[in-house]
Amino acid sequence: MNEAIFNQLDFARGGTIKTVENVTEQEANIIPEGFTNNIRWNLGHIYTVHEQFAFATAGEPVQMPEGFEAWFATGTKPADWTTEPPALSELVALLQEQTARIRETFSNRLDQSPAHPLTIGPLTFQTVGELLAFSMYHEGMHTQTIKSYKKMIR
Repeated sequence: MNEAIFNQLDFARGGTIKTVENVTEQEANIIPEGFTNNIRWNLGHIYTVHEQFAFATAGEPVQMPEGFEAWFATGTKPADWTTEPPALSELVALLQEQTARIRETFSNRLDQSPAHPLTIGPLTFQTVGELLAFSMYHEGMHTQTIKSYKKMIR
């Protein structure tokens, strides 16, 4: 089962990265009418949430570049940014590296209880594997948002 979760994570992340292959820096900054975020925010948010759900909840070191929480945490939006966010290439590189780090860190540990349990709505995540599975669902939602934004801005 371990390998299946990691393979799904690689598949989901590959889909996310493929979705932004031809997105320009300018397109990544466009906020479609009626929305509060853009493609860049969604990518950074995916990275940030995986760091929180996978590493922080398990009590492992988090690799959160400076500024990421202010730019990409839940409830943030580009309209509030006071500093320049990372380039698309930086976000993609971080996303690519992250899945390998998750696999290395949690290989054979998916049944481990998190050091800091997390409850979202009616769900309380009892294992690292449950947190990773939810993170993939979360990533899929944001990847679909990116696809929708691309259709709206092109």
